[in-house]
Amino acid sequence: MTNAVLTVEVMRGAERSAMDAGISEWELMQRAGKGAADWVARVAAGRAVTVLCGPGNNGGDGYVIAECLRKRGNAVRVIAPVEPKSETARTARSHFHGATAETGELDDPVIVDCLFGYGLDREVEGEFAKILQELTLSTCFKIAIDVPSCVECDTGRLLGPAPQYDLTLALGAWKSAHFLMPSSAIMGAMRLVDIGLDVDLDSPQLSTRPFLAMPQAGSHKYRRGLLAVVAGLMPGAPLLAAQAAMRAGAGYVKLLSDHSHPDAPADLVIEAGQLAGRLGDDRIAANLIGPGLGRDDTARSRLAAALETGRPSVLDADALHLLDPDMLEGCNAAALCLTPHEGELAALCDAFGVTVQGKLGRARGLHEATGMTVLAKGPDTILTGDNAVRFFPRGSSWLSVAGTGDVLAGIVASRLAVHGNPLRACEEGVWLHHEAARLAGPAFTAGDLAHCVKPAVAAFL
Repeated sequence: MTNAVLTVEVMRGAERSAMDAGISEWELMQRAGKGAADWVARVAAGRAVTVLCGPGNNGGDGYVIAECLRKRGNAVRVIAPVEPKSETARTARSHFHGATAETGELDDPVIVDCLFGYGLDREVEGEFAKILQELTLSTCFKIAIDVPSCVECDTGRLLGPAPQYDLTLALGAWKSAHFLMPSSAIMGAMRLVDIGLDVDLDSPQLSTRPFLAMPQAGSHKYRRGLLAVVAGLMPGAPLLAAQAAMRAGAGYVKLLSDHSHPDAPADLVIEAGQLAGRLGDDRIAANLIGPGLGRDDTARSRLAAALETGRPSVLDADALHLLDPDMLEGCNAAALCLTPHEGELAALCDAFGVTVQGKLGRARGLHEATGMTVLAKGPDTILTGDNAVRFFPRGSSWLSVAGTGDVLAGIVASRLAVHGNPLRACEEGVWLHHEAARLAGPAFTAGDLAHCVKPAVAAFL
């Protein structure tokens, strides 16, 4: 199966290519419907199923699903407020030999939503909105076919009543909405149904679980990577980032800070004094700057000093509000990683003249405008760099606590110090961050999360 994440246009192109190669639209619909029916039957476990069918090809998929379930012996009925409008959907309707009604109570244990597919581009209204509202209130097991019927596929916007689904079955390929908020929050578990499409390997991809290699036999602390964490106005955030970095694989972490840190661990090296001289150590493999930096002239000069080193660097937090095209002049932008949340991403786009809308568009636009690797973090984290785009499965919602972004920056910077590849460091960082959150359990603090980075690394060896 493919890990490609497709837009509506690219998905339609993949289907056209399959049909140009001799596979009929009806054959594609049967593959999709039968593959989805296997999942529905597994969930239903013999219980009654209602399939909600709309007028388009997503509704056609629903008729195929219903017929497959009927043949398996499930009690199945179809609710279709309107007749099919596409020829292929009408063919699917003619092959279903069970009960069909325009309306009905949504009282079966399993409800399958096939009202609208990936092409929805307007608000859901009328009878269809009423059905989705009823589905929202139902206690049944809810399954969305391809995407929920209230979702705009390329943006993740909600265009109508939004039930909380238990399972979403993506047909043929993942779509952007599967990994963008707010739509990803309503999809429940997600599974991909392969229908044999050939997709462009240059498309955005769903990130796959990384493998972290053990240090080589002849390694020492400098070969494994020396990371310089540049502190600033506030002492807590850079210390937190450094503690995470110490556990994420770097051989040596230095905190360059003029603050007193009485609560710092004994194995963290802290150096005060003139910053340019401290950053001049040619054994340093990577920098991290931004957490606790501040936004005054002193902070700006510290950021400029870090950029002037030309080495791979992670810029986070306050550094993202200070960075502008003038500061980037003469820098090796390809060696820089940015880790903005939503507000910081907006500020960066304003600074660099990126005017596109939406998180995905902004992240891609910022990378294209600057050449920097952009890790747009949040519940729908998106990574773009080296002309590639990566989506990620959602992490723990317990990550919504102060300081977890500093921990992520420390992890990414540590991985960057190990191997120097910005895209790879960001991808590894997200997976380690999510795993650390899983290990930390509920209601953790950022400090708890930092200490769970060590066992998270062990899970990827």
